[in-house]
Amino acid sequence: MADIAAPSATIISGDRRTGLHKLMQRKSTIAFLMALPLILLITILVAYPAGYAVYLATLNKSMTKFVGLGNFDFLFKRATFWDIVFQSCLFAITAVIFKAIIGFVVAHFVHNIPTKGQRKWRGMLLVPWVIPPAMSTLAWLWLFDPSYSAFNWILVHLGMAGIPWTGEANWARFSVILVNIWAGAPFFMIMYLAALKSVPEQLYEAASIDGATWWQRIWYVTLPMMRNIIAITALFSMIVTFANFDIVRVLTSGGPLTSTQLFATWAFKVGIESGDIPLGATVSLFMVPILAVAATFILRDISKRGSEV
Repeated sequence: MADIAAPSATIISGDRRTGLHKLMQRKSTIAFLMALPLILLITILVAYPAGYAVYLATLNKSMTKFVGLGNFDFLFKRATFWDIVFQSCLFAITAVIFKAIIGFVVAHFVHNIPTKGQRKWRGMLLVPWVIPPAMSTLAWLWLFDPSYSAFNWILVHLGMAGIPWTGEANWARFSVILVNIWAGAPFFMIMYLAALKSVPEQLYEAASIDGATWWQRIWYVTLPMMRNIIAITALFSMIVTFANFDIVRVLTSGGPLTSTQLFATWAFKVGIESGDIPLGATVSLFMVPILAVAATFILRDISKRGSEV
């Protein structure tokens, strides 16, 4: 019996080693193991802080008592909160639309430049996106300065009145949106430029033979071939723009009054400057459902188009 049991145990052990060897040879297993460090990093740096923010949002100001949804109920009753919602949506949607349009136009401009000159133009046009936002926004702050504004100096010499760039609510909103567009449009440009290079030239040639105009080639060839990249880039930019902090903080600090406050800046003001960390965490959590809805519609549209191909 002992002689029979020993070979069977050896066979089972060999089968296990063979199964493990086959498992390690699968591409999905290798991909998972290679992505495991990133998964752990995301869990530590994203999942844990998000869970802790949810926990903080259920506490009172002194963080000694559980209040459930009390902080959310308090925010819903404040008119300032709904102003922040409006301003955040206005800021993000307007900035992303203009970044997408400008990036698309500039990408076509660079794409039509001879290959030797493209590297120089790409490098120069990426500078606004590469510079740290706080540093570049500080330069814009000097350009908008009420006493020494370079823009107002030009306007005065043209016989026009100076503009209170950061001193009046509507102009302040325009200013922060302008700076965000300036800083973010190069990202759209480089993404769209990569997508343009992947469009087969044969499609343009076929469209030209069929008598398509320049605009028709853009509408019926370029946009359909780039629509997934356009959607993903817009989604990524929407997330980053909604969570923008440094541009508004440096340029206007949310003023005048609260006319340029966004979710991120108001959460900082309420949670850090005013000392109400649970309420600040509650404010920051409101970005999640808004972005989740936007991501759901965009990704569903991408998935639908992918299944049609």
